[in-house]
This record gives sequence, C-alpha cells and structure tokens, in this order.
Amino acid sequence: MKQFSDIAPQGSTSKRRPVPENEAGLTLVEMIVVLAIIALVAALIVPNVIGRPDQARVTTAGTDIATIASQLTTYRLDNGAFPTTEQGLKALVEKTAVPPLPATFPDGGYISTMPQDPWGKPYVYESNGTTYEIKSLGRDGKPGGEGVDADIARKR
Repeated sequence: MKQFSDIAPQGSTSKRRPVPENEAGLTLVEMIVVLAIIALVAALIVPNVIGRPDQARVTTAGTDIATIASQLTTYRLDNGAFPTTEQGLKALVEKTAVPPLPATFPDGGYISTMPQDPWGKPYVYESNGTTYEIKSLGRDGKPGGEGVDADIARKR
C-alpha cells in the first residue's frame, strides 16, 4: 500500500523517501512529556516573578522622585527658588498664584500632570524655597515603615 508521502505530484521528478510509520511524527505521549516539562518550568519561575510587583513600585517611586527633583532644579534655575510647601508640586504643572510668583514659566509646565506615587497617593513635598524634601510614604501610606512600607525620599 502506498503512503501519501510516496506519491509525487504529476510532472514532478522529486523522489521522496518513504517515511516509516515509527518516524511519522510526535506521539501523544511525547507531546504530554513536553507539556509537563513546560508546566514544571513555569511552576518554578512564576512564583518568583509574581512576588515582585511591590519591589517594582519601590523602584518606580525612586525614579519618579528623581525626575521630579530634576524638574525642581530647572524651576529653581528659572525662578531663583524652589516652589514653597504652600505652592506644592502643583507649581510644576501650572503657574502658581501663591506668592512668591515665578518669574518665568514654560508653556506646558515643567511636568505634564500632577504626580502620584505607584500606590496612587500624592507625593509629599515640603520646601522653604531653598531646600526641599519629596517622598512617597510607601505601600502603607504612613510615615516610617520597613520594606515596601518604608518611605522613599529625596532631600536637597
């Protein structure tokens, strides 16, 4: 009996070697073994990846604070002082009406939107005009804490 692999299209001069039945492809058992190996590897890797979202948020908060600090420096270079605590970080988004008024303010502001930390809370900003502190209160939203609940801060 001829197998499908033995039949060449009409006009073709191709000579194909007949494929023995035991080499025809993967068996169901082989497929199950491959899937079991993939499942085992996934079971080992997934718990390590899933436990990291809070660490990623801590890193994001640090990066956000560095970006805000950079824009605060630009604001100070343009206006001679950092925004005060009363003006807050909103002074980077829109021109403040709270004294001391900025001498210059770019179209679109220094940052496009009012920043929030990765846990959805506003960053805490305190300044007397010559120094400042920006911080995220961490996952718990309370001062202090340890691990992912710890404050992430930058002073200047």
